[in-house]
Amino acid sequence: MGRVWKVLTRPLVIAVLVVVAGVGFGLYWFQPWKLWQDETVEEALPQVVDTSAPPAVEPSRTPTASAGPQTLSSGELISHEHPTSGTVKLVRLADGSHIVRLENLDTSNGPDLRVWLTDAPVKEGTAGWHVFDDGKYVSLGKLKGNKGSQNYVVPGDVDPARFSSVSIWCDRFDVSFGAAELARA
Repeated sequence: MGRVWKVLTRPLVIAVLVVVAGVGFGLYWFQPWKLWQDETVEEALPQVVDTSAPPAVEPSRTPTASAGPQTLSSGELISHEHPTSGTVKLVRLADGSHIVRLENLDTSNGPDLRVWLTDAPVKEGTAGWHVFDDGKYVSLGKLKGNKGSQNYVVPGDVDPARFSSVSIWCDRFDVSFGAAELARA
């Protein structure tokens, strides 16, 4: 009886270990608890952004002391993989630096969400889910919260005029949660 018990328990122990490892990996990879967690971030529009690299200043973008933040382009977020809404603005600050501002953002939380400035066209429906990594894009950092209004600094060596859209991008699954086409203000 003891020998039969050993023969039967070995595959059972291995199966249990495989299932536990699989569940652990699945929880790490998909992070399903984020579906029920919302992170709201409410940031004011800054007057000046402190960046480590000075912004590239071109004659047409020379800052003036009296100038405040100026919206250069904007667009409304459309849903892709997850329901997403809000407004995106490309803003030039008084010092000549640029930010991408998300206002009234409302999207699902996800495991590895980023804000991307891209040159891809925004397409409706599933056709737009995977286009943003096909061309040029700049990651402006991790999404600070899936709800609210927040600012993302455009690096000083990036010319924002070369980009036409913004995507809330899930880097883990290579899919857009939502995106906005930027139209001149």
